[in-house]
Amino acid sequence: MQDIQNTSTEKTKAQEITLFMFLAAGLVPAITLGLVIAYGFSIWMYQAVISGPPTS
Repeated sequence: MQDIQNTSTEKTKAQEITLFMFLAAGLVPAITLGLVIAYGFSIWMYQAVISGPPTS
């Protein structure tokens, strides 16, 4: 019975490490990059539509 629990625990640890690596190296940087791109695009559209070109 204890062998089943050890195997299950090892599998859960492996899944947890895999999920952490996916989040740390994949999902979080992708979300951050998307937010930075969206912020830059919103500023660019604000300048193009509302504030217009710079004037002296």
